[in-house]
Amino acid sequence: QVQLLESGGGLVQAGGSLRLSCAASGSRFSINDMGWYRQAPGKQRELVASITRGGYTNYADSVKGRFTISRPDAKNIVYLQMNSLKPEDTAVYYCNLLTSLGHGYWGQGTQVTVSS
Repeated sequence: QVQLLESGGGLVQAGGSLRLSCAASGSRFSINDMGWYRQAPGKQRELVASITRGGYTNYADSVKGRFTISRPDAKNIVYLQMNSLKPEDTAVYYCNLLTSLGHGYWGQGTQVTVSS
């Protein structure tokens, strides 16, 4: 049973920072991609950032220059450093992974609220 344990969400003022963490366990197969998505009330879930096993990163235009995704030693942990947070970053953030067989898994989500 693959599990994704997320932490680091919370309430922060605009301009502040938060770091999200996600630790994956239980996968019988190697993990290729890991990433973070978010879903605001009334909106569709959207990609925030992703990172491949080889370290290639991809960011949504809205977070480029403010958020940094990292995955130390390509292990089963991924971080999202979020700086210069804006009220529009308020959402539930979900961790996601893709195994070498193409199976995708989601975390339970962590709330990020940015006050103006």
